Amino acid sequence: GDGFLISNLETWGGVMGEGHDYYERGNLDIFTGRGPCLDGPVCSMKLISDGSGPHHGWYCNYVEVTTTGPHVPCRQQLFTVEQWLALDRSPHELTAVRNNCDSTSAVGHRSVRDLLPIDVVPQVAFS
Repeated sequence: GDGFLISNLETWGGVMGEGHDYYERGNLDIFTGRGPCLDGPVCSMKLISDGSGPHHGWYCNYVEVTTTGPHVPCRQQLFTVEQWLALDRSPHELTAVRNNCDSTSAVGHRSVRDLLPIDVVPQVAFS
């Protein structure tokens, strides 16, 4: 299905204010930005850490994605992650993939030319 890549959440749509330290223990980080038109609801995601920085590992509780657009109902999808994104902590991965898709949610019933841009608001919680 359709999808899109957000290569840097902070620069794409970090809204927590100047000086906010993203991806830190206890933080709820909120990002908002525009994405391309999708042919169905968001039902899967891949979260990747680049592993950089002095304390590169971070634990993600969940990612919640809200999408909306003109003449498109608001939709929310919760991805429970509960995983370290670190090489020195189990599961020793910098990637978390979550797939909540089923046969009915993965496919839209409108043609791509009829879709308008979608606003995407991911919320990420860390502990």
